[in-house]
Amino acid sequence: MKYKGSSDSWQVQCFCFFIVMFGECLGDIHYSVPEEMKRGSVIGRLTQDLGLDIKQLSARRARIHLQDSTRYCDIKLETGELIVNERIDREELCGQRPSCALNFELLLETPLELHRIIVEIQDINDNAPAFPTDFMKLEIGESADRGARFSVDEAHDPDIGINSVKSYALAPNDNFVLAVHMSADRGKYCEIVLENELDREKQAEVSLILTAYDGGTPQRSGTAVIQVTVLDANDNVPVFTQAVYKVSLDENAPLDTVVVQVTANDEDEGAYGEVTYEISHISGKDKTSFGIDPISGEIRVKGPLDFEESSFFEIRIKAKDGAGQAAHCKVLVEVGDVNDNAPKMFINSLNTPIAENSPLGTEVAIINIQDKDSDVNNKVVCSIQQDVPFKLIPTVKNFYSLVTEGELDREVVSEYNFTIIVTDEGSPPLSDSKALQISISDVNDNPPVFDQPSYSVFVSENNTPGSSICAVRARDSDWKQNGSVSYFLFPSEVSGLPTSSLVSINRDTGVIHALRSFDYEQFREFKLQVIAKDNGSPQLSNNVTVSIFISDQNDNSPQILYPVQSGKTFITEMVPRFAHARSLVSKVIAVDADSGQNAWLSYQIVKSTDPGLFTIGLHNGEIRTQRDISDFDAMKQNLVILVKDNGKPSLSSTCAVNLLISDNILDYSSEIKGHSTESENVSNMTAYLVIALAAVSFLFLIFIISILAVRFCRGGKPRMFLDSAVAIPGAYFPPNYAEVEGSGTLRHSYNYDAFLTTGSATSDFKFVKSYNEHTLPVDKPSRITEDSPMDPEGRTGCESNESVEVLAHENQL
Repeated sequence: MKYKGSSDSWQVQCFCFFIVMFGECLGDIHYSVPEEMKRGSVIGRLTQDLGLDIKQLSARRARIHLQDSTRYCDIKLETGELIVNERIDREELCGQRPSCALNFELLLETPLELHRIIVEIQDINDNAPAFPTDFMKLEIGESADRGARFSVDEAHDPDIGINSVKSYALAPNDNFVLAVHMSADRGKYCEIVLENELDREKQAEVSLILTAYDGGTPQRSGTAVIQVTVLDANDNVPVFTQAVYKVSLDENAPLDTVVVQVTANDEDEGAYGEVTYEISHISGKDKTSFGIDPISGEIRVKGPLDFEESSFFEIRIKAKDGAGQAAHCKVLVEVGDVNDNAPKMFINSLNTPIAENSPLGTEVAIINIQDKDSDVNNKVVCSIQQDVPFKLIPTVKNFYSLVTEGELDREVVSEYNFTIIVTDEGSPPLSDSKALQISISDVNDNPPVFDQPSYSVFVSENNTPGSSICAVRARDSDWKQNGSVSYFLFPSEVSGLPTSSLVSINRDTGVIHALRSFDYEQFREFKLQVIAKDNGSPQLSNNVTVSIFISDQNDNSPQILYPVQSGKTFITEMVPRFAHARSLVSKVIAVDADSGQNAWLSYQIVKSTDPGLFTIGLHNGEIRTQRDISDFDAMKQNLVILVKDNGKPSLSSTCAVNLLISDNILDYSSEIKGHSTESENVSNMTAYLVIALAAVSFLFLIFIISILAVRFCRGGKPRMFLDSAVAIPGAYFPPNYAEVEGSGTLRHSYNYDAFLTTGSATSDFKFVKSYNEHTLPVDKPSRITEDSPMDPEGRTGCESNESVEVLAHENQL
């Protein structure tokens, strides 16, 4: 019979490129392409189908995410096209299944976006029909009647649909014709029909050529030779108890496990009734997974089964009797899934380091979980073992986003090391783990902090310019440039001088240097502000107050205020001849610009006309008589007083005190006149001075008479001197003079009113009413010792006081 294949118009389109999009679910894209396309062939344009710009594909790191290791498709970022990356063989992927599709995801980052892509693989006629064996043997008795039918093995074509086996053709011969049948179980199969009776004596063997054709374009075919041996009669064919056997089997079934036992019966006896079994065809990739016992018909597991590789097998069984008559059945084996695949974790887009000021919810990494198992064995739980400020958020399918959950502080924790564990819900559960290391990058969020809230520094005056005073130190817990600190002086003034002219600071070390020599008498302390700035962006700063105290040194000699030591001014104190012992004659007043013990002054007489007549208070400078004055004492007494401070080394000054012992004012005037004529610089106002002195003397005489009258009336001891204060003008004090009690330097309020003073006409002293704040007995003068209590300013707490005699005299007045 001559066979002529037919082709429909739609078959040509199997070789063309199809792109069809369907809305099965949101974000899904469907493509349909023929198998066996060349590498680099375009499947579809993702940018057009998803409405994306080509630049976004690279910016968002678009990539194809597959469930298995074979990357059949890939994306071309330059054009946004989905292309063929590996050879696609539909028969290898899906076998005889009517539908075959590749499922994978298109992954876009920032933000995370997942699109499911389904590429349906269309079958092309790339496989020819093939018989199980190229040579088949049949034994037919010569007694077979015309019309007898004999079954032969059908041809198989891995292609499906129109590309599978469509027709059979038998080469012309004298005895047989071909009958083609269609069955839901077996598909198209054929039988040879005896058209003319056989005669073994004429022809013992007959060779037939059987050809199977598919329906594809171009049409393909396969042939087999049927060798018919003419025998005596065998009129029964084996018959299976079931046409189709269905069985389920777990993928972890051990080797040699019995899957099913098939049974075929032949009513013939002897050799014609003996049935043997064989596997004529197995679908799937592995043809050696099953075997059959040719005698018993038991099908056993001969190789490892893997649900993930093949979940379904179709086995064709052939039963033959001793004469070659055969029957066929189908065994359908469904492989059940067991939890034999641990989930696999893949870390994608790991962003490390991450800034410490990242807001909550910042995405750190994308984690993909893959488990080849199915159903409940494919469900996974992902968790973080350690207590870290990160959490996992499920996004799409088996994708998780690792995001920040708490605030990050690099100064507290600079790096996190933790483990992510994924466990499936199978029995027993299987798991996988990944160790992650997330580094925290620094931002400038910490200002410099000084070691102390404030600094106090003591510097001796007369210091060397350029010497270091102190060092300030600020620490910044940030890293590198953000933690590098520089120091600056805040612009300010001290007594009208800018601080930059007094001190400088090293920008890198914080060491403060003196730019000039300090003078305690000019200023005793000053404050400055030091600013510490880091080098981050934005720049942060902090400041601290540095108090610099100038320590005093003994660099000022005592300055004598009274008596005034000037060439133009000559002061002579008058002492009544009837003055008694311990009478106050005069007082030396001196000050020292230094402070503390450097300003403690002591007085002593270094030279005198009569050494035993006068004495001076060691600490108060009061000149008193040591004994009663007699008529034999010289009228003119000259004293040289040494004033010395308590510094180391000690500094001193001297002054001359002129005393006139007389009970007559005229003697006093003549003495004054004599001294005036001896003076080199004689004033032109001498006449007026004499008149003024005469008037003062007259008033003084009246005052003395009054005192004597009061003294004699009360019967007391006469007093000629009043211990009263002398008002010292402010001009006699040095600049920045500090009052120090008990040091020999008098307070402003300690004044003396000197009587019978010859120099009153030219001096600055005034006659004022005496007053004092404290009185002490004359016979108990105050002394400064090493054990005397001292206040913080260096004073002993003991001050010079006026004598009791002054107080008594005031009471008399």
